Amino acid sequence: MVRSTVMAARAHTSSVVVTGAAGFIGARCVEALRARGTPVVSVDRIDAFDSRPEHAAIDFGTRVALGDVDAWLAANGAAVEAIVHLGACTDTRETNRAHLRELNIDASERLWRHATDLGIPFIYASSAATYGDGALGYDDDEAVLPSLKPLNAYGDSKQAFDLWALGEEHAGRHPRAWTGLKFFNVYGFGERHKGPMSSVVIQAFDQIRASGKVRLFRSHRPDIADGHQARDFVFVDDVVEVLLGLVDRPLPRGIFNLGSGQARTFLDLARAVFAAMGRTEAIEFIDTPPDLRQTYQYFTEAPMRRLRSAGHALTPTPLETGVARYVADLSR
Repeated sequence: MVRSTVMAARAHTSSVVVTGAAGFIGARCVEALRARGTPVVSVDRIDAFDSRPEHAAIDFGTRVALGDVDAWLAANGAAVEAIVHLGACTDTRETNRAHLRELNIDASERLWRHATDLGIPFIYASSAATYGDGALGYDDDEAVLPSLKPLNAYGDSKQAFDLWALGEEHAGRHPRAWTGLKFFNVYGFGERHKGPMSSVVIQAFDQIRASGKVRLFRSHRPDIADGHQARDFVFVDDVVEVLLGLVDRPLPRGIFNLGSGQARTFLDLARAVFAAMGRTEAIEFIDTPPDLRQTYQYFTEAPMRRLRSAGHALTPTPLETGVARYVADLSR
């Protein structure tokens, strides 16, 4: 399922450490690295590697438990080419800030310091959740970053690490190359284990297969029609292409958006799933749960100028094409 442009990339002799390797994007990243012959050190909960059937065919290379990664890097870091840090608590409903600090901030700080000591590139996942309600726009201008106001504790944790990374850079304590990527709404094969945090694509697929219809949240804003809430949906293969490109051609520094660059409505997405499944459209609107309404993003879109100008151009997979590929994988 990795794209041919990724698979054709040059092979590497030293290893790439991927954290969150048993997760959604992490597993796809490992799959792509292994497909081109790059040795991989996969970091995650050990039980997660074999408990997710969608990842059964992936060769995860060397497996390291999340709690053992510091000791492993201390002993074996000389053979590491780069750290791709995708491990995190990504549940936007999580309210335990101590838990989020441990997984999303403290662990990230330790890995940053390892990369700094080893003199290797550090690539990490930030999030579009840092933009909050979009009042300040979605431009990845780092001068604006301290003013952003995320809508939930998860977004706060991602924002906190972004600010910490900039502070470490200003203090001269940083890897020789580092890149933070503000992921927008990533969808694609391998996310079923995320449950309610999985993309609307797989949720729509399951609903259509079970009942023939899709349920979408009703709009609770008078200026936006039902189903016209919009997101920047980005196909996971495109995300992996950028990640591998950054391993091959590290950027000196910076925090960048990573999305398709074009917002699409949830109606567009649902209709693409119906079309891919060859089913007649049937959409029902339901109220957004009250506990989500105050933190619900009605629009996100990723300006991609900075990443492109930095030499990592991305031709995004059209939504309808990505959904069709994903549905084909789910239908096997």
